[in-house]
Amino acid sequence: MSRTRIALIGAIAAIAMFAAACSSDSSTTSAASSGTESMSSSAAPDTSSMTITEIAASNPDFTTLVAAIEAAGLTETLSGEGPYTVFAPTNAAFDALPAGTLDTLLKPENKDQLAAILTYHVVAGEVMAADVTSGDVTTVNGADFTVSADGGTVTIKDGQGNTAEVTTTDIVASNGVIHVIDAVLLPPSN
Repeated sequence: MSRTRIALIGAIAAIAMFAAACSSDSSTTSAASSGTESMSSSAAPDTSSMTITEIAASNPDFTTLVAAIEAAGLTETLSGEGPYTVFAPTNAAFDALPAGTLDTLLKPENKDQLAAILTYHVVAGEVMAADVTSGDVTTVNGADFTVSADGGTVTIKDGQGNTAEVTTTDIVASNGVIHVIDAVLLPPSN
């Protein structure tokens, strides 16, 4: 299994954990608090003892992310000590990719590319929503994306000029935090 694939799976898992973490504590994100919602219900589970990977695997909105993490060989990475902040795209975010893109990325020969994309969704350290500020953020992938925290809505501009909105914040995991996003982030093409 290649390092890129492992990194991608880790990124995906981290993203999933971020989404799960968002359901348990949305009060810590000031920049994201007014434009985003935390995943919550009267019976929201306590995810703080689960890893990012476990949270993603337990959430039906992240089945595609989990499959990508596994295909990229990142499961162990995102189950590791961390801490990580994962910006986790939902199944709907993956479905919005151009036709055939996901199938192509999941092929074994594209493991490195998939891992590069997934690790682009992961930031080293635990960044709660209240700590989010506008500016460039360096990902585990090594490339940056740009965060805009204006008017209570947090958006991310990826390396190809596409944007994603943070829809759920502060899903706390034992090894970091997950923030759910509505689009797949793509690193710069160079």
